[in-house]
Amino acid sequence: MSALTAKGIVRSEWHKLWTLRSTWITLLTGCALVLTVGITMGATYDGDDAEIDTIVFTLFGTQLSQICLAVLGILVTAGEYSTGLIRASLAAVPSRLPVLWSKAGIFAAVAFTVCFVTNLVTFLTAQIWLSGTDKELSLTDSGVLGALASSAASLTLLSLIALGLGALLRSVPGAIGAFVGAVLILPEVLSMIPFSAVETTVKYFPAQAAGSLGSIDRVENTIAPGTALLTLALWSAVVIATASVLLKRRDV
Repeated sequence: MSALTAKGIVRSEWHKLWTLRSTWITLLTGCALVLTVGITMGATYDGDDAEIDTIVFTLFGTQLSQICLAVLGILVTAGEYSTGLIRASLAAVPSRLPVLWSKAGIFAAVAFTVCFVTNLVTFLTAQIWLSGTDKELSLTDSGVLGALASSAASLTLLSLIALGLGALLRSVPGAIGAFVGAVLILPEVLSMIPFSAVETTVKYFPAQAAGSLGSIDRVENTIAPGTALLTLALWSAVVIATASVLLKRRDV
């Protein structure tokens, strides 16, 4: 029997990711949503939304694709528990943690690449209609590539949080409910509390931090983009680290 290697674990997780039908469905759906909404926004622009940042305007569909990527992240981890495949995976890798970390690393690389390429294509396609308007931009303009990349990074990190929740809860419906409730809905509820301390704290929640990214100009009433990126990275690291601890301690 060949020795267990990190390369072998990564290759195995890569193969599992791409042999799942859900991977192709969620990724293609997410890409289609971003591209379709971007084209629609560009083709119907009449100057009424001149105050909206061009990248935010073009990539409005990422608010929908975010759910697709989160669901895929959850399926990558919790999906194996629902099928029972996790037993074989952990039996092959008794130390367990390399399995979760390989899943997270591969998923992050795939999600960022797909999101960034989709953002590029959507931006360039939308500019066919936006050319000659006040939203005309090119990739060489200052801040454009950075905004497209930071948008992809925010989606990737939010999806990693979902992946970690899947590993924590070991249930696809439970993890989806936790992501929607804790990441998307809870901050909106807390923001209704009329205290400045709560308002400031909410800005550092994942979805709100993600809202600071993906634009050329800084979004009003949000934390700085660099801080937002670090905040998202810390959230995802904490969730995955917690999942790692429980993976070592719990039975399969």
